[in-house]
Amino acid sequence: MLSARSLFTEILENDESFALFCSIAAGGETQGGWENGRIAALVPASQRAMGPKIARHGADEDKHGRIFTALLRKRGLEAVPVPPDTDYTMLLESAGIGLTHGRLRQGKRLGEQDIVTYLAHSRVTEQRASEQMRLLLKHFGDHPELGRAVRAISRDEDNHLAYCHEELLRLARAGHAGTIHRTLRACALAEIRVYRDVSLAVMTHMSRILGWPRPKSAALAAGVHALHAYERGGGWHRMTTLALPTHNLDALGSPSPAPATS
Repeated sequence: MLSARSLFTEILENDESFALFCSIAAGGETQGGWENGRIAALVPASQRAMGPKIARHGADEDKHGRIFTALLRKRGLEAVPVPPDTDYTMLLESAGIGLTHGRLRQGKRLGEQDIVTYLAHSRVTEQRASEQMRLLLKHFGDHPELGRAVRAISRDEDNHLAYCHEELLRLARAGHAGTIHRTLRACALAEIRVYRDVSLAVMTHMSRILGWPRPKSAALAAGVHALHAYERGGGWHRMTTLALPTHNLDALGSPSPAPATS
């Protein structure tokens, strides 16, 4: 019987698939850390108070990248090249979502509209990250090899999501509500397409590594398409609603944590 737990277990128990899984995850987190670091450095004067929070977000993402790299080292493995069709972050950029790397490399001060774009992009992608980590937490929160990492990253992703809600609500009250709504919708609809494509690509690579039979691969692909159909039909709305956090208000307001050690 196919289940999330059995699939993750199969991937984690094979060195080659584990290396690909951790390399994809580490690459995405490291890219996110760089992006947030650049945005923190270029934040407009009108949003200067956000700078430390954006920097904290970036520091967390960098930490996650180091955690996944440390998991590889503990198994005596090296990172492997990330296949382009699994590069979630760059595929989102190619779809026109978020601030481009080219824009961030220019060193030009951002405007308030850029901050709205950044936060809307983060609101949508952090929803996905939070959900994925909660799934891993459910099945592997007590795992002797992965449990500590999963718990730490899941907690951070929940905080990042809360921060996005809080800051977008603040900007909505400041007169950006219409732009925020439109940007969130565009981001969500693009993200669900990219997530479907990346999921199918990852499954294809894992199928090759693990030698999955054709019926199993077909069933997994059907599941990915079914999820996309649900999200396209209305599930994307969960990524665009905004609500003030109740348990982790000002989640990124505290000082940045010390770097993780391996």
